[in-house]
Amino acid sequence: MPHCRLTIAGFIGGLVMAVAPSIHAQTAPLADHHQHLFSPTVAVVEGVKEIDAAQLVSLLDSAGIRRAAVLSVAYILGDPKGTAADEYDKVKAENDWTSSQVARYPHRLVAFCSINPLKPYALEELARCANDPRLRVGLKLHFANSRVDYHNPDHVGRLRNLFAAANKYRMAIVAHMRTSISAKIPYGAKESRIFLNEIVPAAPDIPIQIAHLAGAGGYQDPLVDDALSVLADAVAKGDPRTKNLYFDVTTVVLPTTDATRMALIARRLRQLGLQRILYGSDAAAGGNLPPREGWAAFLRLPLRQSEFQTIADNVPPYMR
Repeated sequence: MPHCRLTIAGFIGGLVMAVAPSIHAQTAPLADHHQHLFSPTVAVVEGVKEIDAAQLVSLLDSAGIRRAAVLSVAYILGDPKGTAADEYDKVKAENDWTSSQVARYPHRLVAFCSINPLKPYALEELARCANDPRLRVGLKLHFANSRVDYHNPDHVGRLRNLFAAANKYRMAIVAHMRTSISAKIPYGAKESRIFLNEIVPAAPDIPIQIAHLAGAGGYQDPLVDDALSVLADAVAKGDPRTKNLYFDVTTVVLPTTDATRMALIARRLRQLGLQRILYGSDAAAGGNLPPREGWAAFLRLPLRQSEFQTIADNVPPYMR
């Protein structure tokens, strides 16, 4: 009998070990929708360590996450202070490096090209990316890094043209719509309305993913909540301009986020609709949490298990 009990115990233990990976896979997000790689060129410019596709995939494996959207950081090389003679060549090279990295893991990673939308070569580079079988998935825009000002008609016009071109190429857009904090460019509800009224309508047929819940990480700045509230109200009213909007929660919830702020974030997620919420963790550099730890921090929110599962299972059209 003791031998029989040990055999049964061993069988049950083996069964638990066998199903553990599938349980982990069900509770972890299916994808990380906001990741970056750092080429040797960008690593020098930004003063960070290089991150290649192999390193990212290792982090995803540790978190039980199968796939990731790799957003090129070529926009970093588009100096907002001016355009050097070789700048566009560097931007092209960075986008191509991202494409080549993603090509190493075609079943795990998808690539977005990126550009400073205010540059004279922006539309040309978007067209070039649209002809790359990997970069044609989407376009990453970083309004803060590019020094976009919603109150500059030329800036808004360039963004509208770029959104329209991405729509023509059927390329999804990930938009870091928060403006530059260091340059003190205005941001809040008024600017969010400009984004919704004047820019979003130019791309009616493609997914538009709002990075960091309309912020830049964390959720302490009241201006970010003001901006997000405009979009949440539009979603709640069934505004047709919001039909293809998604919102990633990249670095929004930190280990230090307090209970009051977490309750506000949870309320906003429900207002936006949990089916629109995408998990992301950002590059594992500069103090950002790796994908596994980032998901653990996100699980601190006062949401129900079923709500976390909905978010974990969300997959936008560009990942299907």
